[in-house]
Formats: sequence, structure tokens, C-alpha cells
Amino acid sequence: MPYFIVNDNCNGCLSCVENCPASALDYVDRDGRRTLRHNMTKCARCGQCWRVCPETAIEFQHLLVGQWDEVVTLKLIHCRVCREPLYSALHEQNLAGRLNSNIEALCPQHRQKQAAARLPLAAAQRIGKKPGGK
Repeated sequence: MPYFIVNDNCNGCLSCVENCPASALDYVDRDGRRTLRHNMTKCARCGQCWRVCPETAIEFQHLLVGQWDEVVTLKLIHCRVCREPLYSALHEQNLAGRLNSNIEALCPQHRQKQAAARLPLAAAQRIGKKPGGK
């Protein structure tokens, strides 16, 4: 849905175009027709177009909604223990390629628990003892 919407009252008088301080409105006359154009990147959402329109044709509320446009949808990788979403599959693939190894899908909590579980084993091996033994 576009942000700048005019209703059937618009008669193409160009008051909005001529009074837009951000030059976010433009028009094209082609093949016997006038097309009003809006550039959201330039738009300051100041409401000047709405204020000067003699026909109350501009539905300014759409410029204030701030709706979200979906840009991309990617498959997620989840923690293998708790199933918390971690990152996209494409990110995992890129990271694994850079590291030249597979990535273990663990959330920070379970990664820390796994590392802590390995500590007694590593410490015991360094001093020649078995974990839990004497």
C-alpha cells in the first residue's frame, strides 16, 4: 500500500506539488493524462500538501501510520536444545564458510553450559586426574 494516497476529490490542480517544501511531490503529463507522483524518501511528512489541498483530496493519515514493509524472509536456525531462534540459515552458511568449519547451533545459555561442562574434564586431564575422582 502506498503512503501517499489521494481520494476521488483530487482534480490535479497541483497545489500540493507547488507547495511541497521537500519536493517530494511531482507530476507527469503523458498521453493526455496527468499522473501525480510521490517520493517517500524525500517526504518530510510535514502535512503541507494536506493543508493546502483545496479539495481535501489528500489522506494524510497514511503518511503517519509508519507501517512495516516486508523486505526479505529467510529460514531460521534454532538452538538444538531449547529451539530458540538464533540466526538465518544463510548467515550460518556464510559464517561456516569463513571459519572453514561447521557451526554448532546453540543459544548463548546452552553454549555456556556446554563450555562449563567441558572445564572439569580439561582441568583433570591437565593434572592427570579423572573428573570426580582422586
